[in-house]
Amino acid sequence: MGRLEIRWHGRGGQGAVTAAIIVAEAAIFEGKYAQAYPEFGAERRGAPVRAYTRLSDSYIYTRSPITRPDVVVVLDPALGKELYLPGLKEGGALIINTKRSLEEVKKMIGRSDLRYAVVNATDIALETLKRPIVNTAMVGALVKVMKELGLAPSVELDSAIHAIKAVFGDKLGEINAEAAKKAFESVIVG
Repeated sequence: MGRLEIRWHGRGGQGAVTAAIIVAEAAIFEGKYAQAYPEFGAERRGAPVRAYTRLSDSYIYTRSPITRPDVVVVLDPALGKELYLPGLKEGGALIINTKRSLEEVKKMIGRSDLRYAVVNATDIALETLKRPIVNTAMVGALVKVMKELGLAPSVELDSAIHAIKAVFGDKLGEINAEAAKKAFESVIVG
């Protein structure tokens, strides 16, 4: 039975916690098991935050923090790599919201043992939501990366969109679903 552990990095107000919840909800809609939780400290809007999603094909007994994630999702490209790289497993996936090319990111990170994905989620969010809140775009990117890299358990885009609409309601749900779809289509995996 498979298990996939995801760590989200962003800043307060970017929606990392909501993104973690959306992916967990999507997995539950598919009959899988999931956990999503934030790491709280003295965070405030703009301060670095972490959230976690754990997906499994079987019941999840552990409640321990995710210290060795299979996937790291970075919502804010200005965060230093020392904040998001520690613990990322060899062979793990790093998904970054950035305007940089895949090759630039690989060079900047300097780890040949990782699989990389880049998406300009900020531009997608500004285009669809008219605000730089990138969480649902990054959910769409993650769904595509899980599919392309064969990560399991994973979730389908339709389930993620269903979860987005459940979290945001009708009007906001449609707009956020559009952001997820655009990121799903435009993320570059390599």
